[in-house]
Amino acid sequence: MAMILGYWRKIWEPAGGWPAALATTTFWYVLLKGMTWLCFEVAVAPGAIAYDLAAHLLFGAILYALARGAGCFFVSISILLTLLHCGNAAKVAILGGPAMPDDLWALPSLFLLLQGWPLTVTSVCGAVGVVIVLGMPNLRKKRAWIAVAVIVGGVTVLTRWPSAITRTMDNTFGNSVWDQRGNFEQRGILIHLTQESARFFARAVRPPKKAEVAAAASLLNAKPFLPGDSVRQVMMPMPQRNVHIIVLESFWDPMQLVGAGLSADPLDPRFRALWQRAGRPHALSPVFGGYTANAEFEALCGFPVVDDAVFFEGRLRQNAPCLPRHLSESGYATVASHPNVAAFWNRVHAYRRMGFQRYFSRDDFVQDDLNREFLSDASLYRQVIERLRPLQESGVPVLNYILTFFGHLDYPLGPGRPRVITAESAEPMVEAYANVVYYKSRELMDFVEVLQQIDPEGVVVIFGDHLPFLGNNFGGYEESGLLAAERGEFTDGMFKTLISTPLLIINGTAGPLSTGDLAMYRLPDLILTLLHDDRPSIMTLARTPPGLNIRPLPGMQFVTYGNDAATTCRGRDNEPDWCGDVARWLEAVETLSQDIYSGHAHLFNPPEQGKIRKAL
Repeated sequence: MAMILGYWRKIWEPAGGWPAALATTTFWYVLLKGMTWLCFEVAVAPGAIAYDLAAHLLFGAILYALARGAGCFFVSISILLTLLHCGNAAKVAILGGPAMPDDLWALPSLFLLLQGWPLTVTSVCGAVGVVIVLGMPNLRKKRAWIAVAVIVGGVTVLTRWPSAITRTMDNTFGNSVWDQRGNFEQRGILIHLTQESARFFARAVRPPKKAEVAAAASLLNAKPFLPGDSVRQVMMPMPQRNVHIIVLESFWDPMQLVGAGLSADPLDPRFRALWQRAGRPHALSPVFGGYTANAEFEALCGFPVVDDAVFFEGRLRQNAPCLPRHLSESGYATVASHPNVAAFWNRVHAYRRMGFQRYFSRDDFVQDDLNREFLSDASLYRQVIERLRPLQESGVPVLNYILTFFGHLDYPLGPGRPRVITAESAEPMVEAYANVVYYKSRELMDFVEVLQQIDPEGVVVIFGDHLPFLGNNFGGYEESGLLAAERGEFTDGMFKTLISTPLLIINGTAGPLSTGDLAMYRLPDLILTLLHDDRPSIMTLARTPPGLNIRPLPGMQFVTYGNDAATTCRGRDNEPDWCGDVARWLEAVETLSQDIYSGHAHLFNPPEQGKIRKAL
């Protein structure tokens, strides 16, 4: 850096301040565009380069106006732009979408996830960024005050009139809610973040009013959306069967990778046999490659997540009658087990707000069988069984919720788990992942056999939280023709692949349950049905219109209907007429979700004339 700075000063001095500052900004812009393309194959569209560069020059001018001197500006612009461009490109390549304002909520969890040199680099870069922001300005200069005024004015306009800015920028730069990568490519990162920040502030409106909640509840309680007899209150004995929910990190069927040349089927034959008996159903996840907490929320609370943000981090703000609390009110012991850092994705507060009485996290488990830093599923299951025995002997019914840790990137194996599957794929992660599934599925089935011995009538629910990351830009999937490199090129069938993980529900001694594909938010209602629990429950409110299986995604809804026919409702002209009904249904569901989890909970304290409690 010192050598580069020395050469740069030789160029700077004859060129003068402002021209050299803008030239420096242009240099870093071009350099980082090349780096992100070579390292991540991420770039803006050619037609967006002009105004993307213009936005960077404006950013560079403001930074130079604030800077104490030439050296301070050089260090600041180089570090800030590198963090911005490389961080965004990494997210696009891994998760398929660009940086968003909501990602600020995830930063604490990112630091909890990282270890070793990645943690050191990230921490140093973050610290340097803070130092730059706090120490760079020289407020003795008139131009610095002008820059401060521009920043304050821009932030004020953005937060005061976000809806108007959003409409103007959408008309100018376009917007596709379901294709955020395409949005970034057509805007550039600075314009994209500005535009989505305006949308973020515009979306942060007041909680739903009583009348709005009443209208939404009425819509969901009326045909064809929610048959009235399905939510009637029935006096009945409390359920007593144990419920075991096992959420498997990045669990998927690698045999779908027909172009990968796998040497053997990684899935345990016991799992494949049971799954086949059930008709090979899938859980339809709200996320791909990460954001496990959103899949958890849906499977425990019965409402869909529709935004590209972590629900646990900013949207679950108060206690709610989710499945754990609903069952605890009938005498269940509700226990969550996840051998990760306790606070990751705000789980300490989220689990408590959903009604878990006890949460066992990393420090509660003996780290005796590791795949690098990840506790093996075998050890996790063994320790969970040890904790369940006293409850089982006491006769207390249990909601036993397990989220596995083994299976995270980059799919490491411990010394006791040698690779047994080979692959011909050009993407190295395919072979690594196939071997993870080999061990995950066998350790799972060993655990299931133990559960069936000690709790033969228990309800066992097993599903993967999301598809695994298999290389930048869906590389491993594209190789087998399952996904395109960009979401904007996905067919309806590709969207189904993107969201589908194996689902297996064992209904006690009755065996595997044939459910068909189910959106994850439908699972709590199904569990209560298996328990013959007809008590009023919020888990019934998101029951879908008859004949439709709806998987909301950011900006669109994936819908299956009829004999496995599927479409995506995105507001296009040639969509089926019932896409409008789906949109109205989803709007009502979102209204109730906002009211229950972050609003005033009018649903539980309705005005007399609203009769909202009927919907429960």
